[in-house]
Amino acid sequence: MPSFAANLTMLFNEVPFLDRFEKAAAAGFAGVEYLFPYDFAVEDLVAKLKANGLKQVLHNLPAGNWGAGERGIAIFPDRVEEFRAGVDKAITYATALGCPQVNILAGVVPAGADKAELHKTFVENLKYAAPRIKDAGLKLLIEPINVRDIPGFFLNYTKQAKDIIAEVGSDNLFIQYDIYHMQIMEGDLARTIEANLAQIAHIQLADNPGRNEPGTGEINYEFLFRHLDAIGYAGWVGCEYKPKGETTAGLGWLKTLGAAA
Repeated sequence: MPSFAANLTMLFNEVPFLDRFEKAAAAGFAGVEYLFPYDFAVEDLVAKLKANGLKQVLHNLPAGNWGAGERGIAIFPDRVEEFRAGVDKAITYATALGCPQVNILAGVVPAGADKAELHKTFVENLKYAAPRIKDAGLKLLIEPINVRDIPGFFLNYTKQAKDIIAEVGSDNLFIQYDIYHMQIMEGDLARTIEANLAQIAHIQLADNPGRNEPGTGEINYEFLFRHLDAIGYAGWVGCEYKPKGETTAGLGWLKTLGAAA
């Protein structure tokens, strides 16, 4: 079965963030991911990882003012310098944390914006970031996200991500494939993952509807986990879902669906 990483942005949110590392380790997770590390001293995060024997598997580049609703800045022509500074910041944190990959959130299209100009900016930003991320020994990812949860998000489909990767022309640009988002936007999960396995560097999960734990909705996760094994997926699967109740009480799916943290 795949290796599962606890998404500390959503899981174990019953306790303060820095206490979630211990909770994740106690629940049997070997890895953790979360949206952003930047509100914390990197030394504190490193200490938490080491103390609990955890691997940091993913975090995002800075994505603007999250509290104000921003969901990425990589498409905006007037924020290129901010984006480039974020590349450097992400490299600093990821390197210190031993995190092998970082994800770029594209951003939300403003009303009336020229989508062609936003696309051009996104591609140019990726051309800038991909080799620098590679020189640091890291992988760079982009993530399609559904427009129900984030209306107006720029990047929505696997094919769109593939076309952008081809246009950028880097061997260090990959897809972060979120099963929940892609179930909403395109379905055909097993075939899509298999067909694009070489370009998928990280997978995330939640069930639909509700974005809760596997086994609470329509997605056949028992089948998908077996399928990931059968096709040779060797990356991590990040558990990015909203627990219906207390996190630990809802982790029974790891056993009932044939998975293991």
